[in-house]
Amino acid sequence: MADVRLTGVTKRFGATEVLKGIDLEIADGELVVFVGPSGCGKSTLLRTIAGLEEADGGEIAIGGRAVNDLSPSARGIAMVFQSYALYPHMNVYENMAFGLKLAKVDKAEVDRRVRGAAETLNITDYLDRKPRALSGGQRQRVAIGRAIVREPEVFLFDEPLSNLDAALRVRMRYEFASLHERLKTTMVYVTHDQVEAMTLADRIVVLNAGAIEQVGQPMELYERPRNLFVAEFIGSPKMNLLPARIVTASARGATVRTEAGETLKVDVDASRASPEDAVTLGVRPEHLTLSGPGDTVAAMVTFVETLGHATYAYLTAGDAALTVLLPGDMRPAVGEALTLRVSAGQTHLFDEGGEAFARLRA
Repeated sequence: MADVRLTGVTKRFGATEVLKGIDLEIADGELVVFVGPSGCGKSTLLRTIAGLEEADGGEIAIGGRAVNDLSPSARGIAMVFQSYALYPHMNVYENMAFGLKLAKVDKAEVDRRVRGAAETLNITDYLDRKPRALSGGQRQRVAIGRAIVREPEVFLFDEPLSNLDAALRVRMRYEFASLHERLKTTMVYVTHDQVEAMTLADRIVVLNAGAIEQVGQPMELYERPRNLFVAEFIGSPKMNLLPARIVTASARGATVRTEAGETLKVDVDASRASPEDAVTLGVRPEHLTLSGPGDTVAAMVTFVETLGHATYAYLTAGDAALTVLLPGDMRPAVGEALTLRVSAGQTHLFDEGGEAFARLRA
C-alpha cells in the first residue's frame, strides 16, 4: 500500500490547460473519489497519476517516490476502466492470469493470486466461463480481479460502473465498499455520479475546469460547501438558490431580503458583509417544510414527481425555481400555492462572488 501526493500538477492539450496546478495528498489506504462535470479534468488527472498521460509540470509521488519519469507498469498501480476489455476467447481464469503470464510470474504464484482474487470477488464458480456467459456485474468483477492479481500499491478506477443498469450499480457500490474494506489498499475512483461519490468515498475531490474546488468528507461537502459550485454539484436534487440582499449582518448571523420582499434569518458568520450586499440564499430540498418554526417563502407548484416513498414538488418563487422533498403520501396539485418554512440553522449564504459564509455550529 502507498500514499499518493500531487504537487503543482499541470497538463495541457495544445493551448488548453486541462489541469491547473493540482495539489492533493491521498493517504495510505484511503478511498478518494474525483467528481465534477464533464470536461472538468477528473479522468485526465487519473490518467496522469497512472502515467497514461504525461504531466507537463509538477510532481506525482506514489509511496514516497517520484514517478513522473516511470512507465505505468513501474508505478505500482493497477487501473480498471469503464470498458471491461476482456478477451472473449479466454475464460475468466485466463483473463485474470494473462498479465501475470506476460510478466513471467511463476505458474504456482499465478494460480495463487487468481484463485485468491476470485474468492475475494465471489467469482470462483465462474473461472471456467467465457465473458459472453457472464452478466455485466460479473464481467466487471473479472476486470477488477485482473487488477487485484497484480497486487498493486494503488488502484485507479475510471467510471467502472457507468455501463451497468441502475439496480446493478447499487449492488456494485456495496461490493466496491466491501472490497476496499477487505483489501485496505489506496483507491482513487472517478465518477460523474455523486451518489457513488457520497456512498463510497472517505473523501471527495470536487473538480471544476481543471482546478480543485473543495476536498472533504462526503457530509462535510454536503453540509458546508465552500462555494456555490460545490453547493449546487453535491446533492440530488441540487440545493435551492434564492437571490437576496443583506438587511443586517454580524458574526452571530444575518437577515436577508428576497426579491419577493420576504425577510429570512440565516445562521452564518456574516461579519464581512454589509447592508444591501447582493447574496445568494441556499437551502436544500429536505430543509424546506410546510410546518414548524422558521421564516416563510411563498411559492407555486409547477410539477409534482411521485416516487412512492417520497414526493418532489417543483415550484416557483418569483423568478427562482425551488424543489421541495415531501412525504410520499403528499401530492400537492399543480398551480397550488404553498407557504414554505425555512429554518435559519438549515440555510446557507453565499456572497456575490459565490464564496460561502461560514455556518454557525449548533
